[in-house]
Amino acid sequence: MTQSNNSDPYVLLWFEAPLQSWGADSRFGRRDTLKFPTKSGVLGLVCSAMGAGGEQVELLSKFAPLDMQVISYRKTKPNGQKRDKEPLLRDFQMVGSGYDGKDPWQDLLIPKMANGKKPNGAGTKMTYRYYLQDAVFAVALQVPSDLVDDIAKALKNPNWDIYLGRKNCIPTELVFQGQFAGFELLNNQAWWFAQQKNLIEDFRVVQGEIEGDEHLTLNDVPIQFGEHKKYRDRQVTLLHSIEDLVDG
Repeated sequence: MTQSNNSDPYVLLWFEAPLQSWGADSRFGRRDTLKFPTKSGVLGLVCSAMGAGGEQVELLSKFAPLDMQVISYRKTKPNGQKRDKEPLLRDFQMVGSGYDGKDPWQDLLIPKMANGKKPNGAGTKMTYRYYLQDAVFAVALQVPSDLVDDIAKALKNPNWDIYLGRKNCIPTELVFQGQFAGFELLNNQAWWFAQQKNLIEDFRVVQGEIEGDEHLTLNDVPIQFGEHKKYRDRQVTLLHSIEDLVDG
């Protein structure tokens, strides 16, 4: 297993909810989701828990070189086999529909262009938003050693609401599940917790390019939040069987 070479600790985050959505490359009219959490989404959750708003360039620079791995789980049938995956949920929304432009109060709710003018037509914007259903993830997030206690405290008692990708994706399990000196200790805890919930491992997302089923380049390492967001690329490998986790 490829892991970070430094000695910074890990926190175990447990993401479980009826709906999750982890966008990586979406436009307003179509909001897609990856099948696993992104680093930008996870760090956004951490910043929200810490009450850290704005650009946060210095804080994000500490996280940029550190490791993040994801374990995806599937619920099991009575015979112990994996249940079929739930299909993506597509939510169709119309923004700005039904408002009377002659009413000054309703007019404020109609979407405007950058120059403040109404778009051609009625101003209605249609969007398709996609969600994972009944997904469960363990996220191993490596954190700066000087911040681990503050991050753990914030995740236990968040300053601002935390959610799993979008504001309507409310976690149904405690997100913070412990801090660990190394990945293997975290991995053991995640395995034990999954056993208590009758979950079986489905796949893993490992940072870096190693031998595995699928290699992806994600533009999900945040360099700057706020109004003008900036990101850099990260290479990850998807592993679909436990045998792939053994170093060759």
